[in-house]
Amino acid sequence: MTTASESENFKPDSLTLLVLGVAVSVLHIWFNVFSVLSSLWQNSLHFAGFALIAVLVYPLRKEGGVLLRSLDVLLGVLAAGSAIFLIAREDAIYARGVHLVSSEWIAGGVLILCVLELTRRVAGWFIPFLIVAALTYVGWWGKMIGGVFKFAGLSMETILFRSIYGDDALFGTIASISSTYVFMFLLFGAFLLRSGAGEFVIDLARAVAGRMVGGPGLVAVMASGLMGTISGSAVANTASTGVITIPLMKRAGFPAKFAAGTEAAASTGGQLMPPIMGAGAFVMATYTQISYNTIVLVSILPAVLYFATVAFFVRIEAKRHFVHAMDDEKVSAIEVVKKGGVVFLVPIGVLIALLIYGFTPTYAAGISILAVIVSSWFSPNKMGVKEVIEAMALGAKNMVMTAVLLCAVGLIVNVIATAGVGNTFSLMINEWAGNSLVIAILLVALASLVLGMGLPVTAAYIVLGTLSAPALHALIADGYLVSALANGQIPETAKALFMIASPEHLAEIGNPMTRELARSIVDAIPIDMASMVREAVLSEHTLTYALLAAHLIVFWLSQDSNVTPPVALAAFTGAAIAGTKPMVTGFQAWKLAKGLYIVPLLFAYTPFIGGSLVSDLTIFFFALFGLYAFAAALEGFMEAKLNILFRLLTLVAAAALLWPAPVVVHIAGIGLLAVIFFLNWKASRSASPVAAAA
Repeated sequence: MTTASESENFKPDSLTLLVLGVAVSVLHIWFNVFSVLSSLWQNSLHFAGFALIAVLVYPLRKEGGVLLRSLDVLLGVLAAGSAIFLIAREDAIYARGVHLVSSEWIAGGVLILCVLELTRRVAGWFIPFLIVAALTYVGWWGKMIGGVFKFAGLSMETILFRSIYGDDALFGTIASISSTYVFMFLLFGAFLLRSGAGEFVIDLARAVAGRMVGGPGLVAVMASGLMGTISGSAVANTASTGVITIPLMKRAGFPAKFAAGTEAAASTGGQLMPPIMGAGAFVMATYTQISYNTIVLVSILPAVLYFATVAFFVRIEAKRHFVHAMDDEKVSAIEVVKKGGVVFLVPIGVLIALLIYGFTPTYAAGISILAVIVSSWFSPNKMGVKEVIEAMALGAKNMVMTAVLLCAVGLIVNVIATAGVGNTFSLMINEWAGNSLVIAILLVALASLVLGMGLPVTAAYIVLGTLSAPALHALIADGYLVSALANGQIPETAKALFMIASPEHLAEIGNPMTRELARSIVDAIPIDMASMVREAVLSEHTLTYALLAAHLIVFWLSQDSNVTPPVALAAFTGAAIAGTKPMVTGFQAWKLAKGLYIVPLLFAYTPFIGGSLVSDLTIFFFALFGLYAFAAALEGFMEAKLNILFRLLTLVAAAALLWPAPVVVHIAGIGLLAVIFFLNWKASRSASPVAAAA
């Protein structure tokens, strides 16, 4: 069984698109396995190839005539040609002392204009507007404004040169991530889909969850989680699994808007689910210099918490509407695995094993693609030459938007790095938040919502991470610094720094003190000394995981643009399948995706990131029950309707389980939740279906 969206992808729009897709895929496999090209050449060819594909996938008019088609082709050729020409001229430009001649000026101007138009086609007007604003800021209006964001300005020649050849520019670090890790994993996902893994995911979810209470909804949650390991795209997840799960949920008795919202919320978790996690995980690994393996490992339990939260809402809604198991689910999970599991499980297992053993992600993805082909021969969907060609074309087509955006966003990030906007913005977040971590997180959440209205998730994370992650990192690290001061755990070598940073409290340094006093000492440390003090007091492990926690917070909050109106692409995709109003569905999905906002608080206030295995599992255990209590309090329903008193007590239990507190408080919270659940369960047993529904 192949979903409607997959079948459409397997039929290229034209022979040209098929040939280009295969050529680009082969080129990238050569890049990542055999090539010794410089990163500039690799990234320029990466952009050139996808520029040619982009004008075919995103034409100026879908039903355009010969003239419009010719303009599309001309745009692609100009974009690709100018990119390759400029990289070929790099040595000559340096030989002239970094001066551009007329042909290079023309090619550079054409390239920037082509980038703006291609970005507009794949993602709308917002990113082109940001690019123009960024480039004109460093060249024109930055010197006209006052305050901390005043910038002296650069010459047009310097701006053009840095926009193309800079480390963070059009063909810089982010483009390298796109041309290596991201493409190889999306290609791996395309091979999995073409081999029939999508069918296995749906069948396995139905076999495992179909017999449970609210089975169709749980199928959506489980299938979207598994599909997320393939695509890493919320919209793709919603489109591919939603065509099956949304009708199933509606037929079982779930309201249509709830069915569409559940699929969108569950599909959003696909980018949180290891081992792929969308493009953001690779960007995070590059920015933080923390290994991809570490990021994936610490993301497993949080991802499970997110999907559990959506599943809790599904169960509560099933109880409210008396939706039970799916009676037609006769196949067992073992039978499904025997039938087609090898196509999905073996390649995923190979990928995880190679990553654990330290192989690079690109190498692991390449070997895993071969594993897909080999394992398909032990299933009904054997992959021959035709299927391999279709998978390569599908992988390239699915990569178009991501490739164009990641290259284009480099123009914005380059300006942020050149002008020092990121550091200034981080200092402003600290000032606005008043050194309060929770207020800083709220500010980042608000910024992610605004950016998410015009930026896709990965681009939103890149921009927001560049601007705000340093501020969150500092605030999280300061929390550990406060604990170290309060406990008197200050190394002798670090005490001299406090003589300069906080001389009036020198006598107390190294002795146990109240957290209030410790907090006041940390807040009094001058900004220019704060980083030095943190490095002297805190271990490298603590600082590393504080940095990772900060980026994971931004990464999680960036996902909310998938499910938060007025722009909620995954929710709108689900609404189109369910036939419901987009905005109503968006608000439903936003409610179900509350884990996006709660789990990041665990990153900030508990050692959930970087703690020991025992502490991680302890936090996970209590948070799991806390999230159920939160969902029940929000819905006012468990096994039956909750009265106002029990609803408030359930909210108290949720706070006790989720708030960073001694274990005894968590145990009290779980005890209170158990009592409420038992009493509510007894009430549901004694109530008639009509009364319970009322």
